[in-house]
Amino acid sequence: MVVEPYKESWVGDFSALKRVLEEALTNLPVSVEHVGSTSVPGLAAKPVIDIDLIFDQPIVFDDIKSRLEAIGYYHAGDQGIAGREVFKRAHADPAHTVLDSIPHHLYVCRADSDEWQKHRLFRNYLIAHENARAHYQRLKYDLARAANQDRKRYAQLKEQQATAFINDIIEKARLDETRTDSNRLS
Repeated sequence: MVVEPYKESWVGDFSALKRVLEEALTNLPVSVEHVGSTSVPGLAAKPVIDIDLIFDQPIVFDDIKSRLEAIGYYHAGDQGIAGREVFKRAHADPAHTVLDSIPHHLYVCRADSDEWQKHRLFRNYLIAHENARAHYQRLKYDLARAANQDRKRYAQLKEQQATAFINDIIEKARLDETRTDSNRLS
């Protein structure tokens, strides 16, 4: 099934992955963030954990890259999305079996990148707004049905039909954040 009902186990899956990643990235100024639909309690999702590694010092990227390579990842470039570097599993690593047993996507983003901001804003808005979360869930199920549960077709349909909704939510989240910041300053 492309989209599954929310599972509490996704929180534990993220925590297990985070532990291994934080250990590999010890002493680097990196934050490990759970993003994507599996990070939103109650939201149906593809059962794949999306992770953003966030850094704010340019010199750190090469260190992150070499540490990730040491635990079996390879750098797959930005895959057409500026500000988001993709890392994929190159080979199984017997010392870190959790990385091969839990399906996940791993991205490395600068703290000031648009992609990280979009991921953060979208996640936080859906967590805080039940109606938006329910609307997005209906949209995802509709797209999965239209795709006949085919992952590639689902991704294409989501790109075509969910982008406007996602961008609208990100814009609402930015406005909410701006209002909150303004209220704090008042």
